[in-house]
Amino acid sequence: MKYHIVTYGCQMNLHESEKIAGILREKGYRESAPLEEADIIVFNTCCIRENAENHAFGNIGSLKKLKRAKKDLLIAVGGCMVQEAGKAELLKEKFPFIDILFGTHNLSELADLIVRKRLQKKAVLSVSDERKEIEDGISPVRTSYPNAWVNITYGCNNFCSYCIVPYVRGRERSRRKEDIISEVKQLIAEGYKEITLLGQNVNSYRDGETAFPALLDEVASIKGNFRLRFMTSHPKDFSAELVAVMKKHTNICRVLHLPAQSGSNRILELMNRRYTREKYLENVKYLKSEIPDAELTTDLIVGFPTETEEDFEDTLSLVREADFASAFTFIYSPRKGTRAAEMEGQIPEEVSKERIVKLIELVNAQTREKSGKYVGHTAEILCEGYDEKKKLYLGRDTYGRMGYFASETNPIGEFVTLKITRASGISLYGERI
Repeated sequence: MKYHIVTYGCQMNLHESEKIAGILREKGYRESAPLEEADIIVFNTCCIRENAENHAFGNIGSLKKLKRAKKDLLIAVGGCMVQEAGKAELLKEKFPFIDILFGTHNLSELADLIVRKRLQKKAVLSVSDERKEIEDGISPVRTSYPNAWVNITYGCNNFCSYCIVPYVRGRERSRRKEDIISEVKQLIAEGYKEITLLGQNVNSYRDGETAFPALLDEVASIKGNFRLRFMTSHPKDFSAELVAVMKKHTNICRVLHLPAQSGSNRILELMNRRYTREKYLENVKYLKSEIPDAELTTDLIVGFPTETEEDFEDTLSLVREADFASAFTFIYSPRKGTRAAEMEGQIPEEVSKERIVKLIELVNAQTREKSGKYVGHTAEILCEGYDEKKKLYLGRDTYGRMGYFASETNPIGEFVTLKITRASGISLYGERI
């Protein structure tokens, strides 16, 4: 039997899809097949933004004919959207051909749910309100060599007013330090060259007396030729101890992803972000004073309820002052059940679209300027794949810049030095030396 997994959303979801693949492999299913050939299709969904939900609904609905033609085909839907209040029932009503529905806290039950479905005609549903313990018994089928993701926390305690994550992922739980260290050592022994520590808020990690900087120090000290990244960090938990560890270890990538979301203090307070614009910029200044070559990436939202032109201009000026290397930019998307969705002063769509265009233009201009500075210099790239359209190998440098190059031999999984000959947006092109 064969499986096919469709994944939406963040790196956390991508890694959880690797765990889903591991469960299916243990169940006897073969490696991922084209959708039409699969015996089970699993959707791992996201509900952070409305677009992600709409895509999932559309793609699930398109399977109606395939399900009718293949009576034994199993269709399973899991992840954040299923965990969202009322969504599992809506999915059952809208798509009665779904066989299995499971929430974020029930991923480990998938094998049992398949067995239960085989024994009965009606759909199987498993959505728990909360899971306090962390289950480390699932062996993922990793699909991202030479990169590997390692969860260090699950859930979130921040309750930003626009965000549904705490409601669908639960309260924050940290993994045991020993389990994390053991997993990373195993990955390095298996030849993985870049490890990314994952969590909704990695820098609030705590296992007993071990806080995130201490964990990062221990992971970075593991012997081996590898890079280390971590995401996502919350500005309220930024610390001198974190910067000291980054400065100490050259294998920690010289880029920090620090979501600002807005440059307006008034909007930040409404968002419940628990820091000010001034504090954010103070942190940026400190990072770059201690590690002059460090770069910063961020997330930014426009069109948050009551956002004025002045608030938006504050965000534009923050982008200039912080000098971001790149940014993920979003139009505010109301999420039912969050405080922001009930706020007065929802911004008209046309206004939000005008603002996002201006923001993207500014961010792209800064990105192009930074990329241009690479030309004529060298960069070390960890080769991670081959672009069939460009007919070039590709990989990222320590700052996350993607570099493309030609090679007569297959360098995937190798650190490669490039002489950069041109830049295009966030992408670099070079010659292997």
